[in-house]
Amino acid sequence: MRNKDVISAFAWGKRAAAENLQTDGRSLWSYNLKIAQRTDEGIVVGDFTAPGGDFHSMTTSKHVGMAKREAHTIMLPELFTELFTDMPF
Repeated sequence: MRNKDVISAFAWGKRAAAENLQTDGRSLWSYNLKIAQRTDEGIVVGDFTAPGGDFHSMTTSKHVGMAKREAHTIMLPELFTELFTDMPF
């Protein structure tokens, strides 16, 4: 499966995976970093890029850029992580 297919599946709330990009239909991960979340209000993307202030890799930046095209909201990485980190309980 190609990355664009994973992004499309995420936008429709379906599971999909490519080599370094995967979704369970609710969350989107680049490698092991959650970069987007589906909410009742729409898709929220964390701006894990150099301009966003939290660069991880060129590949993750490409994944974020693709996800941004589907986003309703783009957040600073710190806020995104605070709001959407899965709690262990």
